[in-house]
Amino acid sequence: MDYREKAVRCVRETVLPIQRAQFQECGCDLDAQYRKYGDTEGFFAKVLQPGHRYEVGYPKCVCPEVLAGTVKDAAHCECSRQSVLYILEQLLPEKRITVETVETVLSGGTCCRFAVTVE
Repeated sequence: MDYREKAVRCVRETVLPIQRAQFQECGCDLDAQYRKYGDTEGFFAKVLQPGHRYEVGYPKCVCPEVLAGTVKDAAHCECSRQSVLYILEQLLPEKRITVETVETVLSGGTCCRFAVTVE
């Protein structure tokens, strides 16, 4: 399965416009965006090293397929990792971004967390 394509379809018209608006409102500064919007019911973000390292994620699984009970395999969490990567690539097209999965609810974690590096 191509999780990248699935992730793009999932967030392109939903999460991306919201994050893009927040990013622009914060002067296209990811640190400022995450400080202002990084603690909501559905999303968290921490600035670990300004301009370079972040931790982002979801307090609980937000995937519609998992919530509907049609997906239970932790491999599906690659879709979430790809969606985080895609959104950041759209916001910071001139940067090299890596996103690593730290933990996910489907893999037994308490939340879904991703380590982000921007170079």
